[in-house]
Amino acid sequence: MAFKQSFPPVVDPRVRVLVLGSLPGEQSLAAQRYYANPQNQFWRLMSGVVDEDLVPLDYDARLARLLASRVGLWDVVASAQRTGSTDAALRDISANDLAALVATLPDLRAIGFNGGASYKHGLRQLGPAASQYAIHPLPSSSGMHTVGLDAKRPAWRELARYLDV
Repeated sequence: MAFKQSFPPVVDPRVRVLVLGSLPGEQSLAAQRYYANPQNQFWRLMSGVVDEDLVPLDYDARLARLLASRVGLWDVVASAQRTGSTDAALRDISANDLAALVATLPDLRAIGFNGGASYKHGLRQLGPAASQYAIHPLPSSSGMHTVGLDAKRPAWRELARYLDV
């Protein structure tokens, strides 16, 4: 197993929706970019949330559009041992301080958990703070999650109601 470490959060004080993954996969870690694996459907799903096609944009422009739409990103796992990219292989997990982060986001209305591992670990980390927000467990954007893109879209689009788009 190899030691893996998450990225810093992508947030500003105007964020209304925070999307939390588990821990970046191998391709994302190698590129040092959230959701870098082209098989991951995250950017296509978020395009429906912010009502703009994010896929053709470069990475920095994607992040800028998310923030302009008042969407932030982070992961529930700060570091862990893991072979490969699957959440099932996570071991020796060290958590990000989600409660401290959300306390810095005065406009936060909703938290979307990208996949089951994110939801399971994230709710535990938020503790009582979770009750202050609309909580949305989302189908994983991972290409390994075999539910098709069209089946995932409705749950993800629910996040748009917390934004001014």
